[in-house]
Amino acid sequence: MQVSTTTILTIKKAEVSDIPQMAAIINGCYRGEASKQGWTTEADLIAGEIRTDEANLTDLMSTETTTFLKCLHPETGLVGTVYLDKRGDRLYLGMLSVNVALQGSGIGKQLLAAAEEHARTMDCRAIFMQVIPARNSLMDWYERHGYQATGERKPFDGDPKFGVPRVPLEFVMLEKKLGCV
Repeated sequence: MQVSTTTILTIKKAEVSDIPQMAAIINGCYRGEASKQGWTTEADLIAGEIRTDEANLTDLMSTETTTFLKCLHPETGLVGTVYLDKRGDRLYLGMLSVNVALQGSGIGKQLLAAAEEHARTMDCRAIFMQVIPARNSLMDWYERHGYQATGERKPFDGDPKFGVPRVPLEFVMLEKKLGCV
């Protein structure tokens, strides 16, 4: 499957009915052997086949401050998603995920722009996220899109059912100021 420059993608708020497809895309681009076809894989850093499950996504989606955006291809349906959570005057961004076969086609960039627009509509002054610094290409991608390391580091303390680190890991915090809202 390819996304041409003439393909019109739609980004809108995800619904509970999207959760099974969202879980498949998120897990497919971060974990397991299939994820190694893309550039967002964590499979060499974290053992396990899943990064999230439908119950976790349902819990997140049911939170009042949370929004999931989805990207729809006119022929194939859901091809990407991103988790957003308003925390004070900032928006947390996580699980930005694009179908592995479509990575590098601009879908992630479109989801990121939509997340930034969502942050502005929520009167957020910035977007922040946590990234494993060993994922150099991902760090570089976010930096090219205006995100900067804040200097804050956090331990990697994820739920073991969503993977166990193969090596010692930590998170660095990245942030992008949005200017006037």
